[in-house]
Amino acid sequence: MIHILKNEFRILDFMRITLTAWLVLVCCSAIYAQNRKPEIRENIPLDSIRLSDPAILADKSTSTYYLTGTGGLLWKSKDLATWTGPYVATQTNPDSWMGPRPMIWAAELHAYQNKYYYFATFTNREVVIDTVKGNAIERRASHVLVSDHPDGPYVPMEDETYLPADIPTLDGTFWVDTDGKPYLVYCEEWLVNWNGTMEKIELKPDLSGTVGKRKILFFAHDSPWSKEKDRYDRIVPNKVTDGPYLFKTQTGKLGMIWTSWIFSDYVQGVAYSESGTLDGPWVQEKEPITPPNFGHGMLFRTFEGKLLMSVHSHKSVNGRYIRIPHLFEVDDSGDKIVILGPYLH
Repeated sequence: MIHILKNEFRILDFMRITLTAWLVLVCCSAIYAQNRKPEIRENIPLDSIRLSDPAILADKSTSTYYLTGTGGLLWKSKDLATWTGPYVATQTNPDSWMGPRPMIWAAELHAYQNKYYYFATFTNREVVIDTVKGNAIERRASHVLVSDHPDGPYVPMEDETYLPADIPTLDGTFWVDTDGKPYLVYCEEWLVNWNGTMEKIELKPDLSGTVGKRKILFFAHDSPWSKEKDRYDRIVPNKVTDGPYLFKTQTGKLGMIWTSWIFSDYVQGVAYSESGTLDGPWVQEKEPITPPNFGHGMLFRTFEGKLLMSVHSHKSVNGRYIRIPHLFEVDDSGDKIVILGPYLH
């Protein structure tokens, strides 16, 4: 019994330390963005930028790459090698549920119907919606902002909320399914149900809100590759779902990359839809597709036609998490994507 309790405390302490370090990092990024006075730097190599959850929009109309992620800031590049920024990208409503200084996580930029959309997770740390197993669950949700320009400013639209207020959701992404309708695909956070979900909900035609009810696509425990140890020191499926991103291969196969953990390693996996639609069923690949501690990826095509995956490396240095954007070249010519290796400019 003592051995079991020690293991349980060890696991809970590790989780709380990890969460605390992550929240401190993100909170600092959010406060920095809200100050509205970032120092603009030029000719910065990609691996010199400290950024979680990097997402890149290749905008042909401006012949520019736009990089964003966690923190609400944005970088610009003409060649993917050097970047200028960071610029403030968002203008949230301080009177909304987000509050005056929301944390901003895992932002993505999407061009759709002559507008640009900012899909991100917003957290109001002043509002606690629940307490589960000693963890205070803050008001957190995926949300969508809009702009006429790729570099913003991105502002709120019609609906104040896209998802239920009593459920913490995160890492929303965008997909237009075979029915021609737009969808928000996102995670329900594991902190409440301890088995994170991947879900979808229909968006209004102009993405200004959601329509109907949410639907679960799969659970964290469906993954054969993600693992952790429970309080009895048994190896079990990991509880975390992070960072969904949808794609189609050149053969028309619908896939989803997403991230979880293999013990202490942050790793990217992939699933494929047997029906070719969001409804699945989703079949998980047996092995992750990135090296250990590379994850939270997305896919984009360069102006020259190469398919790249943007991810961040994930490591702890003296108790502080360091996250750096990286690019991998990807082959999507078959039914499944293949990581070819680091992208060389």
